[in-house]
Formats: sequence, structure tokens, C-alpha cells
Amino acid sequence: MAFRSFLYKLARLLGDVNAVKKGQVGRRVARRTTGRGLGRLLGKLFR
Repeated sequence: MAFRSFLYKLARLLGDVNAVKKGQVGRRVARRTTGRGLGRLLGKLFR
């Protein structure tokens, strides 16, 4: 399980680097915070 979490973290890091290269950091941050909020909301709904 630790290997999988490492791969997910690596993918997230590479996505961050890619966003910096393309100059779309703000958009990426907004999408990540929206996704986290939606995930928490759905977690509370389906508990």
C-alpha cells in the first residue's frame, strides 16, 4: 500500500510542476480545493 501512495504523491507533484510550467497554478489550486471540499461533503452525506 505504501508504494501506491508514493505513486499518487509523485503524480500530484508532477501535475504541480506541469501547472507551473504552463502558468496555470491558480486554476490547479482552485480545482484541488474544490475537489477536497466536494469529497468532504459527499463523505458526510453518505456516512
